[in-house]
Amino acid sequence: MITNRFARRAVLAGALSVMMAVPAVAQSLTPIRFTLDFKLQGIHAWYYVAQEKGYFKAEGLDVKIDQGEGSAATITRIMSGAYDAGFGDMNAIIQQAANKPGEAPVMVYQIYNRPPFVLVTKASGPIKTIKDIEGKKLGGPAGSATLRLLPSLAKANKLDISKIEILNMAPNLQEQMLIQDQVQGSLVFNVTSYMNLIQQKQDPDKDYRWFNYGDLGLDLYSNGIMVSQKLLKENPKAVAGLVKAINKAIKEVIADPEAGVKTLAKVEPLINSDVEKKRIAYALGNLMNGAEFTELGFGDLTDDKLGRSIDLIAEAYDLKNKPKASEVFNRSFLPAKSERMFAPKSN
Repeated sequence: MITNRFARRAVLAGALSVMMAVPAVAQSLTPIRFTLDFKLQGIHAWYYVAQEKGYFKAEGLDVKIDQGEGSAATITRIMSGAYDAGFGDMNAIIQQAANKPGEAPVMVYQIYNRPPFVLVTKASGPIKTIKDIEGKKLGGPAGSATLRLLPSLAKANKLDISKIEILNMAPNLQEQMLIQDQVQGSLVFNVTSYMNLIQQKQDPDKDYRWFNYGDLGLDLYSNGIMVSQKLLKENPKAVAGLVKAINKAIKEVIADPEAGVKTLAKVEPLINSDVEKKRIAYALGNLMNGAEFTELGFGDLTDDKLGRSIDLIAEAYDLKNKPKASEVFNRSFLPAKSERMFAPKSN
């Protein structure tokens, strides 16, 4: 009896210790405030897959994800201290690193190894080649990267920028004004505009021409995972865990986009699941399959190309200083290459 009594007490004590340990584990999770680049789209599915399946938690992280206000806004949000990490544009990091050395976030996992900047025109319109934009009216939102880089595109293709008329317009009117022939070309992000045209009952492949900056002399990097200087220095383990969890989730969404979109729909039931599945396929075929992918895998980049990108952005934005590649990208948190080799679909 005494033995049984002590045995029961031991079991109860053990159970209590387990129950008390649960809140302690929860409290030990590192909070990460993560900002997206825009409203929820299929290309954000992997963050929510990582959250739903507990990949962040397995790395000791409690990640809170918020919608964004633009790729460049991700950088300013992080620099303000409001966010610890996010999905945003490498070229905006380069600008901030030049203007405020030591304060700009650092890219730790490159996702878009091809730029989304494009000029889209009607196939039936007057612009058949990039040279044809001289003497034409193009539209784009004031301050957008695609518009800001137009002089660099013109220089790379020996065009007279003074002969191009620019009409500033709201982002949500870009496709509509092109459809209505109020402009002959629109300066857009391809992954957004392509889907917008589909939603407006257009055939973006048959009825439109796409002049990709990356194919016309501006082979830039674009969006990826970036972290604050503070998180990088104070909690490198959390940075590595964040990258590992996202890499794992990207791999799963590529293998099963439908499941990824279903997870996203739980967060935002109003999304068009068919459109968002197409958006994922489009991103894989147009933004995530740069030439270096087969050698480096997802997440990494080449220092030579990054150096050329820095030179180009410095010229386009008249930067007084040019940051070093090591100031804007840190590959030390990447998972092993074997974990990052999963084939994107071709478009």
